[in-house]
Amino acid sequence: MPKAVVLGTGSYLPEKVVDNGFLARVFGCEEEWILRRTGIRERRFAPEGAGASTLGVEASRRALEAAGVKPEELDLIICATYTPDMSFPSTACLIQHTLAAKRAGAFDLQAACSGFVYALITASQFVASGLYRRVLVVASDVNSSIINPRDRKVTALFGDGAGAVVLGPSEDDCAGIIGEYMGADGGGGNLFCRPAGGSRMALTAEVLEKGLQYIQMDGPTLFRAGVELMVAASRKVLEIARLAVSDVDLFIPHQANRRMLDLGLQRLGIPFEKTVVNLDRYANTSSATIPIALDEAVRSGRLEKEDILLLTGFGAGLTWGSVVLRWA
Repeated sequence: MPKAVVLGTGSYLPEKVVDNGFLARVFGCEEEWILRRTGIRERRFAPEGAGASTLGVEASRRALEAAGVKPEELDLIICATYTPDMSFPSTACLIQHTLAAKRAGAFDLQAACSGFVYALITASQFVASGLYRRVLVVASDVNSSIINPRDRKVTALFGDGAGAVVLGPSEDDCAGIIGEYMGADGGGGNLFCRPAGGSRMALTAEVLEKGLQYIQMDGPTLFRAGVELMVAASRKVLEIARLAVSDVDLFIPHQANRRMLDLGLQRLGIPFEKTVVNLDRYANTSSATIPIALDEAVRSGRLEKEDILLLTGFGAGLTWGSVVLRWA
């Protein structure tokens, strides 16, 4: 069976920059308070009326161009998002239509901040089985649409963005995805959730007044869980791939919080210089953090042929997942 390999990457960040100075004025706090607690200096917010598909299409076009693949050559589109344009149709279908990828099947996958890793693993199975040759994986989230503008602790953490990769079968027996791992614990779902807006809780006037249409977060507990999940998932996938931490050439973790990343790196024994961190510029873009960072690493020349790349995501659900690739 062929391994799935990344043929091209792309990302897109909205033009609007929201820096800590702006938030400090809005919330009456100090810029340094935000930076000290999060490691974030600024984030991007999408313009009003822009949905996850809007950002996802731009990232997809760049990934397709980098891969040398035309939209009509795609067999499947998977979109990871927890901020879809609407309940239905899927954001993936909206992206498929805009790209004119008429041959491709399309569906959404929801695993919150682990979404890209979950989608990447799912897409790799279609490629490895031989069922499909060209699969587009898109991760796109518009967090500004679901954060409470009066909640400074949540607002400071999140930004909007999209990243994408095109997968295909490897022509090199060594290159491609060599380790995959996913996990979940629904018992921790209340630590990070958006209670209203689904079939369980309608958007009534009372619900809107309580702000239940916005992200609800147990920050301290989620922080501790995030560190544990990052470390455990990374170690597990390396064990599956029969590799050691020292074999990793580049690590791209989910970009949630700088203090969380520092603790995770310390426990894993991965040096900062082997890690891609862009949290300070874009904040937490949820499912899109890893593919955005991957695209930046590729375009800046940080990856070379046969480098071992470790991707680890963790988030609401609780969910977690890791992938190890030998870069092509």
